[in-house]
Amino acid sequence: MNDFFQLDVADGIAHLQLNHPERMNSLAPHFFPLLRDAVQTLNDEGQVRVLVISSTGKHFSAGMALDTFASDDALLHTDTPRARLSFQETLRRLMACFDVLDTVRFPVICAVQGGCIGGGLDLATACDLRYCSADAFFCLQEINIGMTADLGVMQRLPKIIAPGVAREMAYTGERVPAERALAIGLVNAVLPDAAALVGHAMAVARGIAAKSPLAIAGSKLALNFARDHGTAAALAQMTLLQSAIFDTADMTEAIGAWKEKRGGSFEPLGAVTMPAAVR
Repeated sequence: MNDFFQLDVADGIAHLQLNHPERMNSLAPHFFPLLRDAVQTLNDEGQVRVLVISSTGKHFSAGMALDTFASDDALLHTDTPRARLSFQETLRRLMACFDVLDTVRFPVICAVQGGCIGGGLDLATACDLRYCSADAFFCLQEINIGMTADLGVMQRLPKIIAPGVAREMAYTGERVPAERALAIGLVNAVLPDAAALVGHAMAVARGIAAKSPLAIAGSKLALNFARDHGTAAALAQMTLLQSAIFDTADMTEAIGAWKEKRGGSFEPLGAVTMPAAVR
């Protein structure tokens, strides 16, 4: 538990709730490494099979706290070559804090109620699946405050929705309401309210957690590679990936569970072991 989110784990499902409703779950700079470290730890421990990210209060997230931009913090300085080089490194590290959602071995589900604004949309687009409540809206707010969005949404959004629609969002900064978000493929489903939203996201998570975590991890690896590479390269990667993770024991258990109409029993992925010097 920290000032920004609460994290609970049960039955292979992690639930991370943004927990700063009095500030509309706005994101201060020190939020980012806290999120990165929490998610990376879940990955490295190897017990979690799905992560659900939701929030409390009226809005999912109002994005980067505006007082960050009004501050005299050195991280915003770009007035000298050295300052610009430092700025670039800082930005790369902030980007990496959302990249972890894309690179962990388990799917990440984002449950959005109310506003998903600015940096909140950067976070949401780094997740595997997005669901929202009927009162949700999505906004590339950065253009409205005179800057280009820079934490991954420009790179990820055109691979989730039609590029022309992504450009419209980027150039206009207009709000995209829930039903429009469903129509353009930004979300997978719209639920009546926040309670129904979290209930649905957790139900999807339970369905995923019941599958072979090895097969799920392989599916995420294959989908991510295909997203970022051409078909020929992705097929070549698939031959290597499948030869590495093909597990007849998991297949036998999955087929048996399906035939017997019972839940399957699969080993978790297990911990990532790293030499102490690399941690």
